[in-house]
Amino acid sequence: MAASALLGACFVSCFAWAAGPDERVDLSKLSEGWETISGIWGIENVAVASGNGRALVQRATDNEFNIIIAPGGPYGDVDVSVRFRPISGWEDASGGIVFRFSEGRYYLVRANANEDNFRLYYYEGRRRMLASASIMAPMLGEWHTLRVAAHGDSLRGWLNSRLLINHRDNRFSTGRIGLWTKADSVTAFDGLVITRKDAAQTKQENSR
Repeated sequence: MAASALLGACFVSCFAWAAGPDERVDLSKLSEGWETISGIWGIENVAVASGNGRALVQRATDNEFNIIIAPGGPYGDVDVSVRFRPISGWEDASGGIVFRFSEGRYYLVRANANEDNFRLYYYEGRRRMLASASIMAPMLGEWHTLRVAAHGDSLRGWLNSRLLINHRDNRFSTGRIGLWTKADSVTAFDGLVITRKDAAQTKQENSR
């Protein structure tokens, strides 16, 4: 485990970060600011990745959960999207977005190529499910898009542009953004976009 943590830290010190309303993360090259919580995260050649054919890949297969936290934040009201490609996994073949991460506590939306569901969880010492939607499992080896919008206690989640989760929970109000896999999932991530929402914009969107 110590070797895995060291390797993860060496592989990922950070990726390029752009200022502005939409903070776009280039997952095709290394820079500084990411925090590896668990897992072996690194940049690899991945077919059809938008960053010149390179993407962030998580390869640890013996942890309960694998998490890497992005630079920037903390964020309260935020909209986050990322592409993920489940490459392999017998027990699990998943990808997820961690949001409002603070002191080890966080929310999570995730999809799993081995299961016909799309789920929202919170983690505080253990993982607990908040909401679930039935879906056709995302295909292994293909790119899919995850999105989450957190506005106050409103938590919404999309898979491949389809709104599937619309839930309210107010236990965590602010924190950082991250990426997630479970167990033996080997998963690629690409095209992470983080959009901070101010109070006026959030009110206008919720009124539509």
